[in-house]
Amino acid sequence: MQGQAQQQAYDRGITIFSPDGRLYQVEYAREAVKRGTASIGVRAADGVVLVADKRARSSLMEPASVEKIHKADDHVGVASAGHVADARKLIDFARRQAQVNRLRYGEAIGIETLTKDITDHIQQYTQVGGARPFGVALVVGGIENGEPRLFETDPSGTPYEWKALSVGSNRSDIREYLEEHYSEDLSTDEAVALALEALAEVNDEGLRPEGVGVGTVTVDDETFHERSTAEKEAILEEHGLLAEDEESDDDDATADDESETDAGSDADGDEE
Repeated sequence: MQGQAQQQAYDRGITIFSPDGRLYQVEYAREAVKRGTASIGVRAADGVVLVADKRARSSLMEPASVEKIHKADDHVGVASAGHVADARKLIDFARRQAQVNRLRYGEAIGIETLTKDITDHIQQYTQVGGARPFGVALVVGGIENGEPRLFETDPSGTPYEWKALSVGSNRSDIREYLEEHYSEDLSTDEAVALALEALAEVNDEGLRPEGVGVGTVTVDDETFHERSTAEKEAILEEHGLLAEDEESDDDDATADDESETDAGSDADGDEE
């Protein structure tokens, strides 16, 4: 009991280290990230791909209102996992930093520079009393000096650069799939397919175009593009990842039931 009470005392203060050197609130923030739907980033030879699971909680919700992929600047896209409200605050911060860089230096901000600006901002909330850490992880991808770059931000304020990564739920399973199938010479289109296949591996129901977000930045035009619903449907259908239409299944089941009923009626008539 005494040990538990001692741990709870360290839980309450973000600025206080526990005796074994841990900041519990940061660890709890990471748990919040794990509860969020997955986001995936893949660095291709000619660009960067961001894919996010953005399934709506209800059929009454507008799919477009689920914000998982954002444009931070013309050449930068960001995907998130964790608390959406926290992600929006960090995205707004990233956009301001990108615009400040353009106004101050007359050039687009570097992907690594932008990521470290974001993580510096995150880190401040791990050592200031009266605040809590951001319960979100970001995947930041874009083109810097003609090269694709891909980074992750952690709730502790630490940046990591990756070739391919996943944040959010089922992170380990998705990462295993990426490690097995990733190749550095992938094209952007192949990287999109890889990310969607990895997401489908942990989604038993299949993927729907309105339930996933896909954004790409290529070396050719260095401009972030978010794929339309029609484009996503074509990609999913091409790779056999499109979920079956539930309404069609229900119609087929109803038709089967009607056929059985008719057959039964005919049989009764024959008996009479």
